[in-house]
Amino acid sequence: MKKLLTVIAAGIVALSASPAWSSDSDIITDNGGVLSLRGYEQVSDINKSEAMKRVPRDQQLIDREYIQQPPLIPHSIRGYQVNTNANKCLSCHSFKNAGAMAATKISVTHFETREGETLSDVSPRRYFCLQCHVPQADAKPLVENTFKPVDSLQ
Repeated sequence: MKKLLTVIAAGIVALSASPAWSSDSDIITDNGGVLSLRGYEQVSDINKSEAMKRVPRDQQLIDREYIQQPPLIPHSIRGYQVNTNANKCLSCHSFKNAGAMAATKISVTHFETREGETLSDVSPRRYFCLQCHVPQADAKPLVENTFKPVDSLQ
């Protein structure tokens, strides 16, 4: 009896670990039979992603679309290092270097803590520039967008 229960338990485990059959087609998938936006195809079967958009070296600024929108970056940032040890953006945009580099100074709001205290250096919550600021690129929208900017900003 003990051997029979062991065989039945092993059979159940083996069946539950086997790939699921798709109900829409006769292909076997190892994603648990869950239909995703990709269908039943495996990630490795999908075409390669689109190449990164080419960002012109220097270009005209694109106007902001809404109040408090972070400015877009009008130049390439390929190879820029922004991590806990270094921030390449500050080599041009810091108060100390902006004039000599003919770059825009970072906003004074980047020196404030959450509590409103002003620091002598960039606040840790504003140190990672690329969380808010992104390079400008002439890219088609990923989804349809019907957004219209506020009239007073045009």
